[in-house]
Amino acid sequence: MLEIVKWSASISGMVAALAVAADLGRRVTGWGFVLFLLSSAAWITAGLIDEEPALSTQNAVLFIINVVGVYRYLIRKVSATAPEAAEPPSAASG
Repeated sequence: MLEIVKWSASISGMVAALAVAADLGRRVTGWGFVLFLLSSAAWITAGLIDEEPALSTQNAVLFIINVVGVYRYLIRKVSATAPEAAEPPSAASG
């Protein structure tokens, strides 16, 4: 059973990283963070079963970070007039 949890955590983490890195839009990125949540939860479970507090603690923190990602990309409303990413100012000034 523990091996299934670990492989589920690994695979969901890899798919989540691909979804976030692909930058295919807010919805896909948001669902990538949902997968990261599932991955973190599975790693927390594995760490508790294997009595590995460092693994559980790391993934508890990552879980919280991924909740922020889910909020930012799936829950928070973005203004239609606000740019999603601010462009840096031009370095060349006459």
